[in-house]
Amino acid sequence: MNARRTLCYLLFSMLLNLAMNGFAYSQQAVWPDPIYHRYIEVEGNKIFYRESGNPNKPTILFLHGYPSSSHMYRHLIPLLSGRFHVIAPDNIGSGYSDKPDPSNVTYTFDYLARVMEEFVRAKGLEKYSIYMQDFGAPVGLRLMMAQPERVERLITQNGNVYLEGLTPKRQDFFKKAFEDRSKDMQEKLFALTSKESIIKTQYLRDVEGKEEVMSPDSWTHDGTFLQSIAQRKIQVQLFQDYYTNLQAYPRWQEFLRKQSLPTLIVWGENDPAFITAGGRAFLKDIPHAQFYTIDAGHFAMEEKPVELAKLIIGFMNQYIDKQFVIK
Repeated sequence: MNARRTLCYLLFSMLLNLAMNGFAYSQQAVWPDPIYHRYIEVEGNKIFYRESGNPNKPTILFLHGYPSSSHMYRHLIPLLSGRFHVIAPDNIGSGYSDKPDPSNVTYTFDYLARVMEEFVRAKGLEKYSIYMQDFGAPVGLRLMMAQPERVERLITQNGNVYLEGLTPKRQDFFKKAFEDRSKDMQEKLFALTSKESIIKTQYLRDVEGKEEVMSPDSWTHDGTFLQSIAQRKIQVQLFQDYYTNLQAYPRWQEFLRKQSLPTLIVWGENDPAFITAGGRAFLKDIPHAQFYTIDAGHFAMEEKPVELAKLIIGFMNQYIDKQFVIK
């Protein structure tokens, strides 16, 4: 009798877990929509973006990280576009978007977010969900605070908003980059934008022993837009400004607490830059959020796009109209 009760309890627990996770792993495949590669003018600059899916379906806005562009979502977009309207822009100064001379324009996260806010208006996105990763988190939080009425859901994948997500060494690095404007520090930051550094300390850093999972298309694409001194200085200026994000963390955390949005947190647990504690910290302010770790690094969308897509589909299907749910 006890064995039967135990078996019933286990079956019930499994079914409940599937329900709570939005049946993330039971979704049937759906053919992707075409991906369109477009430009739109924002503040006198051309902003490039990838767009796919029916605009009448729920929109997900993908915000990219360093040192990349919307190219980092090239695997994920087709997995979602049959169900959702997907838009992935390149930040100003990155990818195919215009790159005003950093000698005339200072690149800050406020600047990136302001352009993204105008991009959203220009595209006419009245309601959307945000997917943010790396640099996408500080851009995304600024955007959310500027347009709280438009943002319906939050998805963060190694997009840090908590000091718990940064080791003391990394916190110190951002503080020094902000305060120390010496030639020596400038050269150190500039070196981080080199081809060799991007390959070794970004893309291959978290996949030691399984480097074959990381496509060289990633760093080849990024390197194309980091060939000139001016292009690399854009990223240096953003490194110098990054500490302003740490200063804004308490304000952003209060915003998340008050907004209490439906939230999906997915963390590549092999990421030494934005550590898993940063993902778990979201639960302090959004206790109802769904939190997952996956066996991946900082660029989980390169390593595990299908696993990410399943989690996103399961999460989104819990909140969208039933006409969009795949039966």
